[in-house]
Amino acid sequence: MIDNYLLEELVTFASEKILAKTAEKLNVTQPTVTRGMQKLEDELGIQLFDRQPNRIILTDTGKLAAEKATEVLAVNRNFIQQLQNYAARQSVIKIASIAPGPLILLRVKSASFSTQISIDEKFITPDQITASLLNNENSIIISDQEIQTDQIESRYLGAENLYVNLDKFMYLANSQQVSFKDLAGLSFVVLNDIGPWKEIIQKYIPNAKFLYQEEWAALTEITKYSSFPYFSTNITTANPRPRTSKDNRVRLPITDEAAKMTFYANYLKKQKNSLTPLLNKINQTWPNLS
Repeated sequence: MIDNYLLEELVTFASEKILAKTAEKLNVTQPTVTRGMQKLEDELGIQLFDRQPNRIILTDTGKLAAEKATEVLAVNRNFIQQLQNYAARQSVIKIASIAPGPLILLRVKSASFSTQISIDEKFITPDQITASLLNNENSIIISDQEIQTDQIESRYLGAENLYVNLDKFMYLANSQQVSFKDLAGLSFVVLNDIGPWKEIIQKYIPNAKFLYQEEWAALTEITKYSSFPYFSTNITTANPRPRTSKDNRVRLPITDEAAKMTFYANYLKKQKNSLTPLLNKINQTWPNLS
């Protein structure tokens, strides 16, 4: 049985032609490559290299061996990838979040994931993250914290930016963007369960009133028959829930730093390899700040 690393060295040498470049490409020392080449010849019982003063080249047999090694490595990689994908489909990855936006994105995009996911609809608080991961209650917790410990690490996923949707006849609707202070004194219709965004809008919009609704349907109905402004984000606009055709509001970005939330996936380091395919997909589907 020939180790993959020996085949990798052979294929790399066939491409680079020079020992020094081969070693550099593989991030090993030149003597390591030399020993590997000799070991490969010994195991095969065939001369693969023509060793000349200050130069080493592949024999014709060596060139054929490099071609076959390329095929073997491709088969091995495909074998590993297929098994990893299959294992991912057999398991369910539990995900929680501190805010609704990431969960909305996961629900909308879940059909495109090769991994089955289970979403915890109850928001988690920042002080619960570590215990929830260590107790295997969740595999991924999406938060605005970048955590790096001996057991837990984080990966950047994307950002969520807050927008306000204003009646087109309001004077502010003619602006390109607004700040929280620009919205002072207005009354907003808002979903009640919006995680940390609730505290942010209450803190940064002076003298505002918030008409909180428990259900999305209720909020939609109110916005349909009133001119109350409401909030959305670059994530919630990806939600396929239809907006009413009577909604003529103008959507404007809020420019304050507090109107942008950066999200990270927090997970156990030992689960990194199994979670990476899903995290890659989440990264790819995360909406732009537009």
